[in-house]
Amino acid sequence: MNLFRTFGLAALLALSGTAAATSFVVTTDAVVGAVGATSEATSDVSSSFGDDKIVLAARDDAAAFVASQGDIRGVRLEAALQHIRQQAPTLQGDDMQLASAILSL
Repeated sequence: MNLFRTFGLAALLALSGTAAATSFVVTTDAVVGAVGATSEATSDVSSSFGDDKIVLAARDDAAAFVASQGDIRGVRLEAALQHIRQQAPTLQGDDMQLASAILSL
């Protein structure tokens, strides 16, 4: 009976270790994907809009937007986001990613 409990405990520990490892891999993949998307948006915006007057004028608004975690949306930032999306419709990125990219210019 004691041997049966020992094997049961060993099996339970092995399964819980596998579940934790799988959860870690899924979480890591999600974080890496999010960082990659932000990096791609930043690189696309900085290479395409580095000298664009509309985008450069939105830097202060972008800083306020990022600092407030999206609560403060200035008029210049809104114009820049609309301008970026019109000029590069295939660009993937949400408002926070694009605002961060504007700050990197």
